[in-house]
Amino acid sequence: MSTEQRPQEFRFDLSGGHVALDFANSVSRRDSREKTVEHLNNYHDLIAFAVQSNLINRHEADALAHEGGTQKRTAEQVLRKAIAFREALFEVFAHLAAGDPAPADDLSLVEETATESLTHRHIVRADGGYQWAWDEAPKLERILWPIASSAVNLLVSPDLHQLRECEAGDCYWLFLDNSRNRSRRWCSMASCGNREKARRHYRRQHQP
Repeated sequence: MSTEQRPQEFRFDLSGGHVALDFANSVSRRDSREKTVEHLNNYHDLIAFAVQSNLINRHEADALAHEGGTQKRTAEQVLRKAIAFREALFEVFAHLAAGDPAPADDLSLVEETATESLTHRHIVRADGGYQWAWDEAPKLERILWPIASSAVNLLVSPDLHQLRECEAGDCYWLFLDNSRNRSRRWCSMASCGNREKARRHYRRQHQP
């Protein structure tokens, strides 16, 4: 499938500061089942996320899109697996952001997915040295491999102390607070931050 034939891509908000958090944030409005917006609606959305997150290049994306078009049932299964994995990611990191232990079942699913991903990783010669690389075959699950690997790396990283959840009451997105004084409150100042400021201003203006 050529790039021109690809369905129009949804533009993901990659403000989480880490690919695993960005993936967990691929749902909007978790505060309300009626208002929840799913951004992973088909396998092409998974491809778009991977391209925008620099997990794969356009050539790899075209190969996966072609493979997904010829293996539609498998692509649907991978999408369901990706969403289940994403929900486990969200539960793990949301609990940790709140200072609570990660739910055992969700942590187990994250670990299992990461362990599976490692079977597709190998050492290759590059630039006079060696580096890790993923299997090159257009296996439809390959998009999940680097996300799962990065998720467990974050779990055991000192960066985990920077994990935060957006303070906007209708958001629940996760991010790493890399601000100088660790005072970041919103997933994005341009969206939730400005919206919360506008709400506070409105309430002040309409107080009796």
